[in-house]
Order: sequence, then C-alpha cells, then structure tokens
Amino acid sequence: MLYQAYQFQSDLLSPLRLSAQGLGAALWLQKTERTVLRQFAAACEVVARLRLTHARPAYGIDRVEVDGRSVPVVEETALRLPFGTLLHFRKDASGLPPQPKVLLAAPLSGHFATLLRDTVRTLLQDHDVYITDWHNARDVSLRHGEFGLEDYISYLMRFVETVGEPCHLMAVCQPCVAALAATALMAEGQHPAQPRSLTLMAGPVDCRVNPTEVNRLATSKPIEWFEQNLISHVPLPHAGFMRRVYPGFVQLSAFISMNLERHRHSFQQMYEHLLEGREEEARTIQTFYEEYLAVNDLPAPFYLETVEKVFQTYDLPLGRLQWQGRTVDPAAIRRTALMTVEGERDDICSVGQTVAAQDLCRHIRPYLKKHHVQTGVGHYGVFSGRKWQQQIYPRVRDMIHASEG
Repeated sequence: MLYQAYQFQSDLLSPLRLSAQGLGAALWLQKTERTVLRQFAAACEVVARLRLTHARPAYGIDRVEVDGRSVPVVEETALRLPFGTLLHFRKDASGLPPQPKVLLAAPLSGHFATLLRDTVRTLLQDHDVYITDWHNARDVSLRHGEFGLEDYISYLMRFVETVGEPCHLMAVCQPCVAALAATALMAEGQHPAQPRSLTLMAGPVDCRVNPTEVNRLATSKPIEWFEQNLISHVPLPHAGFMRRVYPGFVQLSAFISMNLERHRHSFQQMYEHLLEGREEEARTIQTFYEEYLAVNDLPAPFYLETVEKVFQTYDLPLGRLQWQGRTVDPAAIRRTALMTVEGERDDICSVGQTVAAQDLCRHIRPYLKKHHVQTGVGHYGVFSGRKWQQQIYPRVRDMIHASEG
C-alpha cells in the first residue's frame, strides 16, 4: 500500500506544482521588482522544485577538452539489457591517439547513474568512457524476471566483454563488491577480457571495519524486517506493475531525514537568491536538487541481497559470496592492477572498508597495488568536485595508463 499511497499523493499534487511552475514563469517574465509579486514568484518557483521525478536526468556532456582541443561527445548505446544499458560516451577525436577504455560501474542505490556526471566528464579527458546506466525498476516489465546481486555481477561481466580487451573497470561506492566479484570470476575462468585494472572508490568491501551509521542501520534489524517494511509493489500505470521494489522515494526520505535542517536551509536559500535577483546562485541549488530528487526504484531481490550479504553477513570478506553456485575468490586475481581510494571524512563508507580489498587480492603483485586516502573529503568528494579532479583523478589516470601496456 505504501507505493499506492505515494502515487495517489503525487497525482493529487501534480496540478498544484504545474500551476506554480506556470504562474512563477509568467511572473518572472514581468521582471517585477522586490515586491509582493516577486515574493510570490519566488515562492512558486520553490514549490515547483519541491517534487520527485522518476526519469533519468540528462548527462549533458556534449563536449570535452582533450589535449587542448574541444571535442564533441555523443552518447551511444553499446548494449541494452532489461535492467541496464551499457552507455558509451563516444568522442569524435580524429587525429588523437587511442585512449584506454574505462567501464564506470555506477551504484544502483536509489539515484540514477547521472550522479556520476562529474566523474564521467573528468575521465573523458584521457579515456574512452562507458557507464552502467541502470534502468528504473518500476519501468521494467515482470516478463523480464528478477534482478539480484548475482545478476548485477553477471551484467558487469557482460558489459566488460562488450567493451572488449583491454578494459579498465572502475566502481564507485556500492558496486565495489560486485566489481571485485566480477573481476575475480573472470580471472578464475582465465577470461581474455578480464580487466587490466580495477579501481574501487569508497565502496563497502568489508563493512566490519569502522562501522558507520549506515552500517549500524543495516544491522539494526533482521533482513525480514527490511522485506516486510520497505518493499512495495509497483502500482499502475507503470510498465513494471506488480514488480517488487525498494522505492527510490523511501531511500531518499531516509537520506533527507538524516540532514533535514540542511535541506530546509538550501530551499530557504534558493528562495532568498531568487528574491534578490541572484539567479546564478539559485540555479546552482536548483541543479543539485534536480539530480538529488530524481529517484530510481531498486529491484527488491537486489536491495535485500545487498543489505544481507554486504552489510549484515559480510559474505565477500568471509569467503562466502556465491555466484551461480561458485564461491567468489578475490585471490584468483593475478594480472589485474588494483587501486583503492577512500575519503578521510567519509561517513557512508569509512576509511578501511575499501582498502580491505588489498588483502583479499593477495595474489596481485605488490607493484600492481595502490591505495590513496584523500584528506578533507567526504563520500561524494571522492568522485566529484575539485579534490577529485585535481588530486584523486591524476593518481587514478596514471594507474590506468600504466596498466594499459
């Protein structure tokens, strides 16, 4: 009933938001001074922005600087599967030398892969970039079956094969476990397309280390509680009608409740910026929330298996993670270079949880292993923002290029 109640409320409020959007736009066109009308226009704009969306925002990466040249970028579908698309950011880089192919594994955790827009834009300077563009589960018909953690691992291996040798795999946050598992399985099978390098950034490889509030929340209840209280069926009129999902709006509500005052302050600032004519500053807040309030429903099996196997029973570090009846053994990785990156102030995936992969991959030679802790950044600062671009990325780039030969 939870999803049905949400859908009813969303449908009920939709005319109000559309009216506020239209009325606010009309008033801004009048270029009113700081009067009651201007206050009303700013309030309409804030009301119009206070809404969840369920479609992937645009990446908006049309050009990128490569060796001092502005190069066009075109999004192309390299492979489309029911629950995700392998998206290629193809550059028209005629006359430039070939660049290493990087597959960026994006989280499937309530937001869309566009959350990694800054990661993609930075990587495109020196790499041929692909990304796992996950679909909203509420738009996937029941005829396509279920999607669990094993399926995520299978998709990664299929995507790596499609990118082709040599491929460098880079995972951000949640998919670090799946990326490590996929690399180990391909190595064990001596697959010719196994990644040349694996970069794991701020991911929960071993959640026993320095548990965060997120880790404690995941272990505070038995997995049956999560299934009974957080899983809903997709309502009509969506293509995934009756599919069991962990709704993105539930995940977002939890995140917002943890920082409610900060979000309230942000919308207050947006209102004041609009009122005072500081449109650029208001647009910065608007852009952030356009992404933040775009929610992606997770398939229920994937969500529940991730909570249980990654956050509760620690299957990978304890040598119990299974894929199609096979035990995943990171020690099978020998040829792939490994880099782990953590943020000093990360309160979602704390220092120590990602570097644990270094010990699990005990047969990788020491000179093929690198670890970096970035001072002064939290979780998102590991893969976006100034310190990612100026301090973390150069190290990642150098590792990838050194592994290319």
